[in-house]
Amino acid sequence: MAGQRIGYVRVSTLDQNEKRQLDGLVLDRVFTDRASGRDTARPQLAELLAFARDGDTVVVHSMDRLARNLDDLRALVQRLTRKGVRVEFVKEHLLFTGEDSPMANLMLSVMGAFAEFERALIRERQREGIALAKQRGAYKGRKKILTPERAAELVRRAASGIPKSVLAGEYGISRETVYQYLRQATLS
Repeated sequence: MAGQRIGYVRVSTLDQNEKRQLDGLVLDRVFTDRASGRDTARPQLAELLAFARDGDTVVVHSMDRLARNLDDLRALVQRLTRKGVRVEFVKEHLLFTGEDSPMANLMLSVMGAFAEFERALIRERQREGIALAKQRGAYKGRKKILTPERAAELVRRAASGIPKSVLAGEYGISRETVYQYLRQATLS
């Protein structure tokens, strides 16, 4: 009996279009994460790993959508294939079944290493570009989410004892961003 064809889609930001990744493919179910690929702690990936069964095929647009580093990529592919789940990467035209040849394992390692290397180059170019923009005075950093008035209000409310998680929810920001505003206020 043939299993299901299960899609996995990952986009890093809310404004990225996830539709293009598996467009035109016939799939029984699709799991979509809107999260960074820096680690494997993603809710829909966890659901996919629990859902996939022997005979299923997990279809992913490209290796870097499943994992951004070689260790995570290999671990995920091995975890799935050990359950009898095939893993198909559309862009790379690769299919892993668990009964893979040494050549298939080499291809996974080489292509995964290239994806990891590409991501490192992108980060390096980004850092260099930011440094050059700072030298020119053209880089001001990310635009602040809260106006100065709202930031001051947030600091006052935090000082009055309102939990940081409550403030984060009310202001539509993460707890880490709340802490960043509080640290900034103590430096001012």
